[in-house]
Amino acid sequence: MRYLALGDSYTIGESVAENERWPVQLAAQLRSAGVTLEQPIIIARTGWTTGDLLDALEREQPQGPFALVSLLIGVNNQYQGRNIDEYRTQFHTLLQKSLALVGGNPEHLIVLSIPDWGVTPFAAKRNQQEIGAAIDRFNLINREETQRAGATYIDITPISRQATNDSALIAADGLHPAGKMYKLWVALALPAAQAVLQIKPR
Repeated sequence: MRYLALGDSYTIGESVAENERWPVQLAAQLRSAGVTLEQPIIIARTGWTTGDLLDALEREQPQGPFALVSLLIGVNNQYQGRNIDEYRTQFHTLLQKSLALVGGNPEHLIVLSIPDWGVTPFAAKRNQQEIGAAIDRFNLINREETQRAGATYIDITPISRQATNDSALIAADGLHPAGKMYKLWVALALPAAQAVLQIKPR
């Protein structure tokens, strides 16, 4: 079976080894549970907004159906101060494209919330509470749109905020998650992925 991971720096795993990327860890966990799953196809790049991801999908034209698609996008919309209504419109379009790539079956689409980069060392001299509040506003939109589409929503934002008290969750660049944090994301997403691929947890 095939798995397509869509996103930005969090999906491509900026500053971590390839085997520590969260989609790669998820695929490895699924394979260990008994599913025959290829390495994930990743369409993601550091700095991408929802608009950038839409452009990339238009260029690359991935061919479905995929057994699983994951979507995590929006932090750069917030970071760049882009309009929140634009985010809703573009995120909705990304959901529709993602649904098409799983053959119209929303159970096979997993959406992750945006992590809070405001708790990282990179943001130490910024208004961290303001960043967190902005992330929450963007996540309210992607949660609403995901639920409206009938897809599975995985809220990893609380995990990202654990980095306040655990520096090992942040990569050496002081901004992006470390493999340890991605492993926690996978633990949340794994039951949903197992369910749609009809794998019984061991």
